Amino acid sequence: MTVSLHFTNPPATSNLKNPTHQPLFPTKILTNPSKKVLTPPKITTPPPPLLLPPSQPQPIEPHHEFLPKNPFQKLAASFLDFIETSLLLPLGKDQKLSKTVDPTVQLAGNFAPVHECPVQHGLKVEGHIPTSLRGVYLRNGANPMFSPSGGHHLFDGDGMIHAVTLESNDKASYSCRYTRTSRLVQEAALGRPIFPKPIGELHGHLGLARLALFSARAGTGLVDGSRGVGVANAGLVYFNGRLLAMSEDDLPYHVKMNGDGDLENDRTGKKSRDVEVTLQQPTMIHDFAITENYVILPDHQVVFKLSEMIRGKSPVIHDKNKVSRFGILSKNDMDESNIHWIEVPNCFCFHLCNAWEEDYDNGDKIIVIIGSCMNPPDSIFNDNDDPFQSELSEIRLNLRTGKYSRRVIVEDMNLEVGQVNMQLLGQKTRFIYLAIAEPWPKCSGIAKVDLQTGQVNKFMYGTGRFGGEPFYVPAKESMNTLKDNDDGFIMGFVRDEERVCSELLILKASNMMQVASIRLPARVPYGFHGTFVSAEDLKEQRF
Repeated sequence: MTVSLHFTNPPATSNLKNPTHQPLFPTKILTNPSKKVLTPPKITTPPPPLLLPPSQPQPIEPHHEFLPKNPFQKLAASFLDFIETSLLLPLGKDQKLSKTVDPTVQLAGNFAPVHECPVQHGLKVEGHIPTSLRGVYLRNGANPMFSPSGGHHLFDGDGMIHAVTLESNDKASYSCRYTRTSRLVQEAALGRPIFPKPIGELHGHLGLARLALFSARAGTGLVDGSRGVGVANAGLVYFNGRLLAMSEDDLPYHVKMNGDGDLENDRTGKKSRDVEVTLQQPTMIHDFAITENYVILPDHQVVFKLSEMIRGKSPVIHDKNKVSRFGILSKNDMDESNIHWIEVPNCFCFHLCNAWEEDYDNGDKIIVIIGSCMNPPDSIFNDNDDPFQSELSEIRLNLRTGKYSRRVIVEDMNLEVGQVNMQLLGQKTRFIYLAIAEPWPKCSGIAKVDLQTGQVNKFMYGTGRFGGEPFYVPAKESMNTLKDNDDGFIMGFVRDEERVCSELLILKASNMMQVASIRLPARVPYGFHGTFVSAEDLKEQRF
């Protein structure tokens, strides 16, 4: 079995049956409810996908759909290009940038982008690939196609998926491809960045000018924002027979996995119903949690304030006057009227590992949330003098009293991007596997935390070696019985900065010992979230 990546355009969220312990609906977050809510334009049929050869960062021939079509558009294009090249770009070069949006920092070393890589077979395997692992490990990440013309944040890059296929007899192959978002296709066709970067470029008055320039181009039909403006670089989920690439700012994109190397459109995706949840101000929500009966939505202190741009600052800030809270919404609710908000002051959990329900003897219903609480809350977005902390924590919410409790599970260790057995998501779990986020933003190892005993077992990568999110795959015996144990395997990409090589590591979860290392033929930059799709699921893909 060989897997390469094929990309299709949105929408791809399905209205078919939901698997066990998955939310029954997507949730739309609304801000400033007293103001008129604008309905986004209807998503139309996407343009045909564009294959980018691995030796070139962009296609040579223009895509005529995005070229000026009439004299007015040609005049507008020339005028707006003149404004950009003569005013905005020179001002951008003189702009003082913080470390969090400085391209020389954010794109240095193994954070630098790479080209696409077609399928490469016959990878060198040290040790043995467990028989339970037949399928493909995939991990998403930000990989900008074009060099930044201004500021660049780690989250701004175009989505690229890296895939390692694991077969019998210790055979493995590797490929990586961009996800063909509407944004990427348009920029590749024009040969330059057009869409403003949502974090790195939206700083101060120059950020406002970039927004105005983009609005003018969209208003004259030179770019199309109605098909989505996201980069699909954050998460991956195999849902209802489809692998979906996701980011916070757009609908998911369908990624087709097969062995012939082509790209195909999937235009059958349908988005299921929305449940609108009202917030008083735009809030950074990267993650949420589910239990058997509820969806848990964080409303924390990192917010977006346009007024900060007017003052010449970043619009993404830590609002110290806001009180963090969690919203508990029944999966069966058709609207937000019954959502239960519980305040948890000074709490910012960028990633939530799991959540479940418990009942006290007095009949109180408790929601238990396990997540990594970050401090300072805006560490990812702004420079801070305070040291970075990310503490694995337990938060308990009492639905009757509206009270909370919070405790740190593991002290004196920065732990991030935690994973549990995904088959038990929304149920009480014992083991959590996390990246040791030291030295931040790099990760030096993996920690297995036993919530029952408090024991922490670590696997350290070694000097000059760093990785990212670990992903847990249960052994086949546990897959059939849904056992809550550590009888499975952990996998993730590692970069050896001294030997200048990348590999996929596989550990046995029970003893945290390495069982296999697969040498990769290309550099894999540090990235975000991943998943594993079994060989059986690959055969059941929906196209």
